[in-house]
Amino acid sequence: MGAGEDLFSGLLSKSATVPAVARGLLRAAFRMVYPPTCAGCNRMTGGEGALCPDCWREVAFIERPFCEVLGIPFSRDHGEGVVSAQAIADPPPFDRLRAVASHEGTARKLVHRLKYQDRTDLARLMALWMLRASDGTVDACDCVVPVPLHRHRFLRRRFNQSAELARHLAGVAGKPLLAGTLLRVKPTERQVGLSALARRDNVRGAFSFAPGREIDVHGKRVVLVDDVYTTGATVGAASRALRKAGAVDVTVLTFAMAISGPI
Repeated sequence: MGAGEDLFSGLLSKSATVPAVARGLLRAAFRMVYPPTCAGCNRMTGGEGALCPDCWREVAFIERPFCEVLGIPFSRDHGEGVVSAQAIADPPPFDRLRAVASHEGTARKLVHRLKYQDRTDLARLMALWMLRASDGTVDACDCVVPVPLHRHRFLRRRFNQSAELARHLAGVAGKPLLAGTLLRVKPTERQVGLSALARRDNVRGAFSFAPGREIDVHGKRVVLVDDVYTTGATVGAASRALRKAGAVDVTVLTFAMAISGPI
């Protein structure tokens, strides 16, 4: 499916001058070879960018009521604008966090397929869900910034999954994408398996700006995009860099969030 989507996009780009009828026939022929499949399990579906009923039921969407700062779901409604004890005791360097779903089930599969199986065709679907989950912050922002990869890891992986999500998010929202503004200048270790304290130490001083690019975010409302929020170490370090450069408002927007359950 992923390779098929890339192939189909290439064919359409090369056939821009072909009449609409011929393009429709090309699409139909392509779908006979590469029928639409579920983004979660590859079962055939009735349309592109869809989930089968089983995979859809496995998505633990994060809906209100939740903490207005950290986006963690509450077990009951405490009233409008309520902030969790965690956010009060340890305020994050960003203004708010929003995420589509808990990092489990189908959401975890989608993140894994995008990140480790080169399924960049999933980024648009995931970005559309992120726009919905953004709680209006994307519409109100001045720019979209992806959490960058260090150049060494980028060369190994060949793409940055956060940048793919940010690219589609900015595209559908009509917002400027600042893909080369924030840089990861420290070749950090993988965060998987590290404690919360080790994660913070790992990314301390990891982010900086391309020469002269601080002005890109100075005085701006920024949406910082990543694929998964776990302990907040990575997006926290990136948010501090954005704040230091003069960003007046920082929203962290991720596809998934690692949570133990409602509070």
